[in-house]
Amino acid sequence: MTRITFIGAGSVTFTRQLLRDLFSFPELADTRIALHDIDSERLATAEALARRTADAHGAKPTILASTDRRTALEGADVVVNMVAVGGHHATVTDFEVPAAFGLRQTVGDTLGIGGIYRALRTFPLLRALAADMAVVCPQAWLLNYTNPMAMNVQYLAAVAPDMKVAGLCHSVYWTVHELCAVVGVPFEEVDVLSAGVNHQAWILRWEHEGRDLYPALDAAIAADSQLTRRVRVDMYRALGRYPTETSEHSSEYVPWYLPHDAEIERLRIPIGDYLRVSSDNLREYGTLRQCLADGETLPSPGEEDATEYAPQVIHSLATGTPRTIQVTTANTGLITNLPGGAAVEVPATLDRFGVHPRHVGALPAQLAALNRSFLNVVELVVAAAVEGDPRHIRHAAMCDPATAATLPIDQIWKLCDAMTAAHGAALAPPLRNLIPAKGL
Repeated sequence: MTRITFIGAGSVTFTRQLLRDLFSFPELADTRIALHDIDSERLATAEALARRTADAHGAKPTILASTDRRTALEGADVVVNMVAVGGHHATVTDFEVPAAFGLRQTVGDTLGIGGIYRALRTFPLLRALAADMAVVCPQAWLLNYTNPMAMNVQYLAAVAPDMKVAGLCHSVYWTVHELCAVVGVPFEEVDVLSAGVNHQAWILRWEHEGRDLYPALDAAIAADSQLTRRVRVDMYRALGRYPTETSEHSSEYVPWYLPHDAEIERLRIPIGDYLRVSSDNLREYGTLRQCLADGETLPSPGEEDATEYAPQVIHSLATGTPRTIQVTTANTGLITNLPGGAAVEVPATLDRFGVHPRHVGALPAQLAALNRSFLNVVELVVAAAVEGDPRHIRHAAMCDPATAATLPIDQIWKLCDAMTAAHGAALAPPLRNLIPAKGL
C-alpha cells in the first residue's frame, strides 16, 4: 500500500483535484491518505471532501486526518506540500504594503517583494517539515507545490541536502496545451523540450511529427493582433523562445512592463489580480464546506483526466510506469550556463526508482541571462535565511528586476522594513530586525 501525506490539506480545492487524479488510477484505489493542516476546521472539511471524492471514484483508501504533523507523516512514502503560510491575510499584506510605496504586482508569489516575503514565511515550515521527515519517513519523496517554487527548493537543498525533493508545477503543461490550440495541432502528438527556472522556463523545442511549430505560431500571431497584446507574446518576439508562465506572472520577473502605464494598457496587465484569485478561493472553500455539511452534490472539479504531476509521480513510483514531466531540482550540471546548485526546471523521467532529472545543456544566451537575474534574487533570499542576515533580504529586493526598475534604494530598504514589521512573527527571529536604509 502506498502511503501519501498531504501537508496543507486545508487547501481543499487543490486537495480535491489531487485526490481526483490519484483515484483515477486503479492501482492507487486502496492507498493510505494522511491529511495534515493546522486549521482544524479546514482539516475536517478536507477529510470529508477526501471521503466524498473516494466514494465518487469507487476507491477504498484508508484516510486519516491529524493536526499533528509527525503523526500524519509517520511511515509516508510520498509527502505532498501545498502549504500557504499566512493564508489570505498574508497575501493581502503582500500587495497592500508594496502598493503604498508605488510598487505594482500581479501575482506576487514567485519573485519580487511578494515572492521574497512569501518565501521567508515558508522557510521555517520547510525546515521543520524536513526535520520531521528525517525522523519518521526519511526515505519519502517530498513533492512541493508551494510557491515560490525556486526559492523553496533551493532552500531545502541548502538545509536538507539528503532529502529527495521534486518541485512540481503545471505551467509548462498548460502553456503547451494553449500553444497547440493556437496553431491547431493535437497536444498529445507534439514533442516538447522546456527548461529554465520555474515560472520562467522556455519552450526550447516544440514539434509535430518532426515539424518545428514556431513558424506556425509566428503566422498565428501575424494574423491576430490581439495575440500581440500579451506579455508572453511580446517576450517571445523579442527573445526567440516562448516563456512557460502566464503573462500576469511573466510581467513581474522583468523590468520592462509594470513600471510603465502605457505597457500595462497595451498588454492588458491585471495589477493586483491575485487578490481576486485569493478571494475567489475563499468563496470556493465556503461553498464546498457548505455543500459537504448539507450533503449536497459538489460543484464539478473540472476535467476528469489526470493532469497534475504529483499523482503521476506517485503512480510511477508504485507501478514503475515510465513518464516524463517537468520538475524543479538543484542544478547538478543539468543546465550548464546557470549556476550550480540553483533551483532549475528541467524534464525528468519517472519510474519505480524515483524522479530522474535530464541533462539539457546550455540555454540560448539571452534566456540564460534572464534566468540568472531571476536566480540572483533566489540566491540572496536563501542566503538571508541560511545565514540569518536580514541585509540579504534588502539585497534581494535591490536585485529584483521589477522592484529595481520602480524604486530607489532608500525606498526599497524602507519597503523591506515595512514588510518585515507587517509579517512579524511569521519570519525566523534573526530576520525580524529592521535596518536603516543602506545600513551596513
